[in-house]
Amino acid sequence: MAGRDAESDLIRGNIDAIVLNALTSGDSYGYEILKDVASASDGAYEMKEPSLYTSLKRLEGQGLVESYWGSESQGARRKYYHITEGGRGELAEATARWVRARTIIDRLLSQDGGAT
Repeated sequence: MAGRDAESDLIRGNIDAIVLNALTSGDSYGYEILKDVASASDGAYEMKEPSLYTSLKRLEGQGLVESYWGSESQGARRKYYHITEGGRGELAEATARWVRARTIIDRLLSQDGGAT
């Protein structure tokens, strides 16, 4: 079980990027974002609601996402989120940071002990 907790810790450190990425395919509301993240991970990771809404609030405060209220034509009124151009730029930077970190970790944990 400790391995799963460690994986969740690594993922939690990238929640903002995960949320931004989920919004690149179009505006979405909270529950739909949660479903998209679970689906994208083939069910291996399920983001918790408080984590999602904390991230959305932080991202909105930074101007990386914008929110608006949808119409009530399909039941309950939902708050939708839209990624901004700044959010797209941050996602690109976060992805590049992740790739660099993954490359370093791959080298450090390789079978030959990182020797080149």
